[in-house]
Amino acid sequence: MLQRILTALALAALMLAAACGDRTPVSPPTAGDSGLAAVTPSAQPAVPPERLARFVARALANPAFRAYVKAQLDASPYREHKLHFQTFLGANGGRAVRQIAAENGATESAVTDDAARAIALEIYLPVPEHRAAWIGDDRVLVATALTDKEAPVAFDTRGRRQVLDPDVPPATPVIALVPVETDFGPGPQRQMCYEDCGSGSGDGGTTTTPPPGLYLTKSHLVQTFEGWLKGSPEIEVHILGQKGQTDSLISYQCAGEHAGGPYAFNQDGKDWSGQVLLFSKQQIEAYNTAHPGQSVRVFFVEDDDTACSIRTDPDRFQRLIFSVDSAYNRFTGGNDSSTVVRKYFGYAKVAYNVFQRLASWIKSNDELIGNAVEDRIVGAFYPGYNWFIKGEYTITYGWINLVMY
Repeated sequence: MLQRILTALALAALMLAAACGDRTPVSPPTAGDSGLAAVTPSAQPAVPPERLARFVARALANPAFRAYVKAQLDASPYREHKLHFQTFLGANGGRAVRQIAAENGATESAVTDDAARAIALEIYLPVPEHRAAWIGDDRVLVATALTDKEAPVAFDTRGRRQVLDPDVPPATPVIALVPVETDFGPGPQRQMCYEDCGSGSGDGGTTTTPPPGLYLTKSHLVQTFEGWLKGSPEIEVHILGQKGQTDSLISYQCAGEHAGGPYAFNQDGKDWSGQVLLFSKQQIEAYNTAHPGQSVRVFFVEDDDTACSIRTDPDRFQRLIFSVDSAYNRFTGGNDSSTVVRKYFGYAKVAYNVFQRLASWIKSNDELIGNAVEDRIVGAFYPGYNWFIKGEYTITYGWINLVMY
């Protein structure tokens, strides 16, 4: 018992020293940052981060490094105490790089080269119970996976490899090393708006009264569309409409955790309720003026890449939209259908389903949840909700309540 107490006190002292000392910068380094051995991206093809995960796991055999890692994670101001991994490596004069290299018998350049050739990564404990349980001891794994459906590959502090269940986390605390989902920029990310969206776009300004428009007040999903290694889901709602006078679709407005202003909401599980603006009255009127006779789609995404920007294989999107449009005779959009006695967002026929392929959109891991279809078109009703979320093969992935204010 005495030995355990002494060990715990030693760990606490190490963690306190680390926490009170250097801190990882909260934003990725820029060329003007000083004191950083910056790990810059490589022009070579990206490599899987499995070897980096093993490097980090073996370095965690060192109590001082464990204390440093825990202190940095605890100090992170980001959601789920995430850190940008490449920044973490270069922070505080490259402290993490030096310790990882030393504990693995590798050169510092080997570590930085692997980090530079990997895609942008974030490091954190994705399971809340693990974050609460891990005290900085060696009972910890470092795991990595590139997609939600992939079984995580994990390493213990001796570097032993194991494959984890993709659906159920282990009892042992897990530190994840996974592709970046978080906006680590210096300020809140504004919502996307690809054409002139009027004063409804932006961060909402200083007004305290929500503008009139289309609102989401309730959402229920049948699953979170996020594996446990990737932490909490990043649910976003995109208003998709005709791009200019072409036959393509683009996202006119995003609502989500990083959207800002009245468009910001955070759905961390299957259920959410509140009041979030999806498309302002001014945006609706501007869209209808520019695109007479056209409607918009309300489209749900679980974001695994850049916030408020759909990054996925366009062919996946096309298959989903085609199956939903075919099943419901293209009555898969909506528009302001208000009258003098009733404000109402009702179903409308859509004309375009080709997702605009911009050069910046890449094949990535964003999960396409589905296209909203009004319950009257579906021919089914769910108490408290008025639109269904329909995915590929017209599978129902959730229910939402849309209201015009």
